[in-house]
Amino acid sequence: MTPEALRELIGRGEALDVEFKGEEKASLTDVELATAVACLANRPSSEFAWLLVGVEDDRRITGARPRHGGGRTDTARVTAMISSRTRPSLSVRVHLVPIDGKEVLAIEVPRSRTPVGTSDGHYQRRTIGGDGRPGCVPFHFHEMQAHQADRGLLDYSALVVPEARWEDFDPLEFERLRRSVRERRGRSDETLLDLPDLELAKALGAVEANGHVSAVRVLGLLLFGKEEALRRLLPAYEVAFQVLRGQAVEVNDFFRWPLLRVMEEVEARFRAISREQELLVGLLRVGVPDYPPAAFREGVANALIHRDYTRLGAVHIQWHTDRIEISNPGGFPEGVRLDNLLVTAPRPRNPLLADAFKRAGIVERTARGIDTIFYEQLRNGRPAPSYERSDATVVALVLPGGEANLNFNTFGSGGGTGRAGSAAGRTAPAQCPLSGTLLDDG
Repeated sequence: MTPEALRELIGRGEALDVEFKGEEKASLTDVELATAVACLANRPSSEFAWLLVGVEDDRRITGARPRHGGGRTDTARVTAMISSRTRPSLSVRVHLVPIDGKEVLAIEVPRSRTPVGTSDGHYQRRTIGGDGRPGCVPFHFHEMQAHQADRGLLDYSALVVPEARWEDFDPLEFERLRRSVRERRGRSDETLLDLPDLELAKALGAVEANGHVSAVRVLGLLLFGKEEALRRLLPAYEVAFQVLRGQAVEVNDFFRWPLLRVMEEVEARFRAISREQELLVGLLRVGVPDYPPAAFREGVANALIHRDYTRLGAVHIQWHTDRIEISNPGGFPEGVRLDNLLVTAPRPRNPLLADAFKRAGIVERTARGIDTIFYEQLRNGRPAPSYERSDATVVALVLPGGEANLNFNTFGSGGGTGRAGSAAGRTAPAQCPLSGTLLDDG
């Protein structure tokens, strides 16, 4: 850390990865210093963070007070102190930077994949508060589970629910899953069809059993649980379907049903509400839907698979006059960002649940769900879907739609369209004039 780099860092102000600790009035104790370092280690983003001791909240540089004998600060001793006072022990880099005739203690804190606390049991996490400013708040146990799930260290859907019993399962939900497998032959796991209920649950990882059920996992409740059991044992889980016309609320229904039943209900409502306009191309009539069914289905399935089931809040499906918004609690998993959505490797927050949806044929086994959403939107002449409303606590998908623009859908050689061109014998694929995406699904 050079004085120039430090001055630039101070100029940007406090953030999730930068915290100022002034010592103008009093020196920080070792406990306070270790607690601040542990908090920065429990942050949601960036590989490294900086704790700047000797900088006030208003960015004034007042200097760090000497921490050791002889009016000096020994950086090696600070490093050792932080390592001994954090659990698991953190290895930080400590710099003593001269600036404006003073010295600032700059501590470089790596992000930890596991929750970090102090040796006396204090756990805090770095977040943005209600006032829009970064700060440290208590780090609760369920938030630690979400923290590990975001980093691929914990599959919440695989956790055992001690109070759950086999009797909490609804036999109709096993038949619903088998029906899903039958209806989606070729993209589902047909080996599940001939298994009895217990063996089917074992094959999916929903229960632990050897002759009798010894444990029920979260996945089992999500797939097969009775509504009463879901309300009692997974109180954070809920799905909302809302139809909004401006400020008027036409439909406002909340469900705590097993996931496959929710998928069926939501898709049935989609088919009932969604409209389709006809486009005449020669002798062919081509339907142009308000919203592509495949994009909608993938969006809902992704929200159910990737939501943070430790966090209170519903998966919201909101149908507006010109768009559909699908949002779920929990931000993007580690490594997934807005700029790499289409190219990053799949990182499901709940891998066991994701595998069950693939084996039921509900989502692509090739993990191309987001690709499908983009492709179907563009293929139907719609603007690209947007995830720009997502943040650290929610993933929000917006599918632009509303009444179809038939003129936009009529383009390509010979007046063909991306949807109808191949049926009319077109040899070259049509191309979306906005994105350059090839729209021929052949």
